[in-house]
Amino acid sequence: MPRAQVEEPFKINQKITAREVRLVGENIEQGIYSIEQARRMAQEQNLDLVEISPTAVPPVCRVIDYSKFKYEQKKKTRELKAKQTKVIIKEIRFGPNTDDHDFAFKLKHAQEFLREGAKIKAYVHFVGRSIVFKERGEILLLKFAQALEDLAKVEQLPKLEGKRMFLYLAPKAAAPVKPSKPAAPKEGGKDAPKEAKPAAQPANKDTE
Repeated sequence: MPRAQVEEPFKINQKITAREVRLVGENIEQGIYSIEQARRMAQEQNLDLVEISPTAVPPVCRVIDYSKFKYEQKKKTRELKAKQTKVIIKEIRFGPNTDDHDFAFKLKHAQEFLREGAKIKAYVHFVGRSIVFKERGEILLLKFAQALEDLAKVEQLPKLEGKRMFLYLAPKAAAPVKPSKPAAPKEGGKDAPKEAKPAAQPANKDTE
């Protein structure tokens, strides 16, 4: 089976169909040229003619090494993807009658998630007629947020949506650690400057 051809993101050399182009690049006189002149100028430098702005009038072309140009474009794309932080949201579910033991268990997990940089989507699920206890669910979520106030900030206060009441928390940014000042040397301590001892006097010799 023949391999599928990868479509190039830019038109180059003979694939450029415009009759004239605006030429930019290094070691050339920028201006508007016929497509034949532009191709010839690129060939004289053993480079490629690349259409970088096809919608301009006339289209803008650059004289460059296309292989190197593609590599730089891929490198920039990878760097942008690496800089994009993925937001992780962890869900924690409560019931309106969650006991203290279960609450403490879920609280411990939430603390771990926040320290790892994840957001928290906590909610109380009301089943059947338990919806009449929505005030109890709101109090539970506010208690949960208060227990995590050292690690998290509230993005959305408890809000009822259908049969669920949601609370959204986001991790607080860690405060920068200030460098500690060096302690002053203690008197007589190890780091205290030592006093210079007087030079020893030569012993007196008896005169004959």
